[in-house]
Amino acid sequence: MPAQEAEAACAMLPVTVRTFGSDEAKAAADLLIATRQAGLSLGDRACLGLAASEQALAVTADRSWATLDLGVEVLVIRS
Repeated sequence: MPAQEAEAACAMLPVTVRTFGSDEAKAAADLLIATRQAGLSLGDRACLGLAASEQALAVTADRSWATLDLGVEVLVIRS
């Protein structure tokens, strides 16, 4: 998909795009030890860190997120 089409498609979604700055990087890094056994990536930890800071729901297809006790509500969309 060309970039312009992708941007137009994303603009129609009811989501907020956030930057990934030093605060977000620290939140993701702080989750490294707590999520190591689940093998989460930096992107996974970034999502969970943002959900924690915003007190928001984290949505994933990765069932391992639901096994973690991080104080973040997780919705697994695939069984």
